[in-house]
Amino acid sequence: MTDTALDASQLAASEIPSGADPFSLFDEWFALAHESEPNDPNAVAIATATPDGAPSVRMVLLKEHGPDDASADIGGGGFTFYTNSQSRKGEEIGANAQASMLFHWKSLRRQIRIEGHLHEVTPERADAYFHSRPFKSQVGSAASDQSRPLPSRDIYVDRVEELRARFEAAGEVPRPSHWTGFTLVPTRIEFWKDRPNRLHDRRVFTRDADGNWSDTLLYP
Repeated sequence: MTDTALDASQLAASEIPSGADPFSLFDEWFALAHESEPNDPNAVAIATATPDGAPSVRMVLLKEHGPDDASADIGGGGFTFYTNSQSRKGEEIGANAQASMLFHWKSLRRQIRIEGHLHEVTPERADAYFHSRPFKSQVGSAASDQSRPLPSRDIYVDRVEELRARFEAAGEVPRPSHWTGFTLVPTRIEFWKDRPNRLHDRRVFTRDADGNWSDTLLYP
């Protein structure tokens, strides 16, 4: 006779604690990802949309995060990435500052979904991060009209070489005004953990208007 019983690991209580601080829980999972992911544990998909709701999604790199990760006029902390504000994502953010992030760590079989509003970082903060990057990365970003049509790759390569030669002695490139960062200040964070036979573990944390978090389990 085939054994159809579920084992104890599938029937165990949720391993995602109720009442936890979602930022601290994110830190725990993020640290595990740094130990197990072979490349870019800070890679995250970010979805934006036009004002009429047409979505688009792409991968970016999370650079800063935590309860204190926000500009002085933003409360509640967040998750920050950097980009060209004239790119497709930048233009969509400018028109509709709502976004959603998804971390998927295949090595851990875990996901985190984060939803909220985006706020541009200060110019001082953008300067500091831009100039913390390797010189060649600064050149590549400054030379790029990100997401715009490129008639020939030679045009971009020539721009890169021109900027490299112009600023090599200085060791850094002036940050273009359109190269900036955005902090996603979350109103909802969901943690997802794989379990056998699709009996997955899901808990969502939501923040109210006063900044207080509550949580509940979700059906998988």
